[in-house]
Amino acid sequence: MSKICQLTGKKVMSGNNVSHSKRRTKRKFLPNLITKKFYIPEEDRYVTLKISASSLRTINKIGISAAMKKAKEQGFLK
Repeated sequence: MSKICQLTGKKVMSGNNVSHSKRRTKRKFLPNLITKKFYIPEEDRYVTLKISASSLRTINKIGISAAMKKAKEQGFLK
């Protein structure tokens, strides 16, 4: 499975390693992803999502239902 957050759409970015002599080589910046299972009381079922750590903080703040609704509006969740 690809390294993309299912709620925010965060994905791998590319950039450079810069040495002391300013020599540049390519590298990847990976998102901080977590696979987590959530219970949705409205649907009475569990959902497994691959989310970033910042998405987990958002879910803790506004709730899983509101976070999934917001992701559907932005087009990240199908």
